[in-house]
Amino acid sequence: MSGYDVCVLGSFMKDLVATAERRPLPGETLHGTGFAEFLGGKGVNQAIAAARMGARTAIVGTIGEDRYGEEFLDLLSTDGVDTGWVVRHPELGTGVGLPLVLPDGSNSIIIVSRANAAITPDDIAAAGEVLTGSRVLSVQLELPVEASRAALQLASTAGATTILTPAPVGPVDASLARYVDILVPNEVEAAALTGLDCDDESQVPVIARKLAEEWDLRGCVVTLGSRGAFVLDRERDLELRVAPHRVATVDTVGAGDAFCGSLAASLAEGAALADAVRLANAAGALSTTVNGAADSAPNRSDAQALLDATAANASSMAAAPPEA
Repeated sequence: MSGYDVCVLGSFMKDLVATAERRPLPGETLHGTGFAEFLGGKGVNQAIAAARMGARTAIVGTIGEDRYGEEFLDLLSTDGVDTGWVVRHPELGTGVGLPLVLPDGSNSIIIVSRANAAITPDDIAAAGEVLTGSRVLSVQLELPVEASRAALQLASTAGATTILTPAPVGPVDASLARYVDILVPNEVEAAALTGLDCDDESQVPVIARKLAEEWDLRGCVVTLGSRGAFVLDRERDLELRVAPHRVATVDTVGAGDAFCGSLAASLAEGAALADAVRLANAAGALSTTVNGAADSAPNRSDAQALLDATAANASSMAAAPPEA
């Protein structure tokens, strides 16, 4: 047994980020206000987030034999993420992402998978030791479904807790559901999966229940951006709204991944789902105060400090007498 807390199966994306005052119209060329390069991809982001939360973390995926690939290996080793199961593809380059970030920090992203799309069930089988020896496996939908299914099946059969982030948004192969314990969609993904509107607050619990029943999940966590998160824990028969944190947001790229990596790390420690979501919510909020994706993930002490400060502020406001 490898003895890892968290294993992440996921993508490697070199992010080439443009900032602009607005999104361009069809056929329009628009002057941007800035440009930067970051290392990202949902897999990398989540692995680094989990490692910074103190989890012994490994990543499984595919990169190119190029400069971007080397940058990823260096970055992950700095944060202590084991890259021993990362495959180098001799022909396809490392994946790239093209985010556009607006002044309010919101973003939209185009991804070009490249080497990420080349991972196969055989690669997953070769990584069986880490997949079956980790307490938690976190998977997204940026890799071929056959590889994701093989990894989820291996980890689930071995007794690991499995987390799926259904992103990029789109139809989800029904065969994945039987191997998923906890589903973590954001509001756009949850709406796409159910046909219900997350903007309607009354529908958020309905959405979580619908997904939990259809997928036969242990838990469903709907992340709501600046509105916090909603937790459905079927094992504890618990539904809970987790309030947002007040932070100075500059860039939301990678916030959901910081949330999921932190969630995986907490669950690997044995935390209850609601407690894990509270810490993950703080981690996700802090990540929006830093530009970039992988590097925006906070360490555990900072996330815990924000969680404690928000709780203390809420307590003091509740205890304050009403103004005359």
